[in-house]
Amino acid sequence: MDKKTVTAKELAERFEVSTRTIYRDIDTLSSAGIPVYTNKGKGGGISLLDDFVLNKSILSEQEQNEILTSLQSLNAFKLPDIEPVFRKMSLLFNKPGTNWIEVDFSHWGNDSKERDKFNLLRNAIINTMTISFDYYNSKGEKTARTVEPLKLVFKGQGWYLHGLCRIKNSFRIFKIRRMKNLELIGEVFQRTMPTDISDLVDESYENLMVALILRIDEKMAYRVYDEFEEEQICKNADRSFTVTVTLPEDEWVYGYIMSFGSYAEVVEPARIRKIISEELQASLKKYY
Repeated sequence: MDKKTVTAKELAERFEVSTRTIYRDIDTLSSAGIPVYTNKGKGGGISLLDDFVLNKSILSEQEQNEILTSLQSLNAFKLPDIEPVFRKMSLLFNKPGTNWIEVDFSHWGNDSKERDKFNLLRNAIINTMTISFDYYNSKGEKTARTVEPLKLVFKGQGWYLHGLCRIKNSFRIFKIRRMKNLELIGEVFQRTMPTDISDLVDESYENLMVALILRIDEKMAYRVYDEFEEEQICKNADRSFTVTVTLPEDEWVYGYIMSFGSYAEVVEPARIRKIISEELQASLKKYY
């Protein structure tokens, strides 16, 4: 990838084909408009024009950047096979040393066990291998699962697995942090990704969503703009914020609301307001 000139014999050995095949492929590339040329004699070989970049005939500048950005994002997981691919693609696109993005998912990078889990899931998806694991829902209940893994998704500060659960006989989404004793079971499956799988709700939330109206003090402005979309935020005359948002209802959402301390109040629904009040009173009792 980083050699300007290479012989037909070297290419034939690299791709395990005959030199005749190499020359035939060169003719095909030339016909497609890619400036491949050959020089005979000592020091000769097969070359591309020095100023040729792949995007001139196949990929646009934006497509190149998207590919390299995706590879750099994956490189944040410290996967051993990503850096060589990124380096080769950078050279191929004539962008050596490209480094305009850094992604740090410390959850994977700091925990070797979680990184191993991620690698196992990635390989299972690529090789269409069935997996098994123990899964803990939001109530701490454990169930044994056998799943055909289809896709890894990062959403809402957490990693999820989309797949078909053979126990439930339906497509589900699992929070990876709640998957334990993960392993391959050595069985290959054949299945395509359904177009509507992204509309599923994480199984750990039991499909329960709640529409909330929160009043948040101006001192929490940094969190309001960090954690909510602009259309969910209304700034009040007293400089406080009214936030309208729909979130999965479980212990997590109660803890999330209480993480604002005295700077947040549930306006609606009254049922959630009552639950937060009871949670705060129960917590306060532990200090008396």
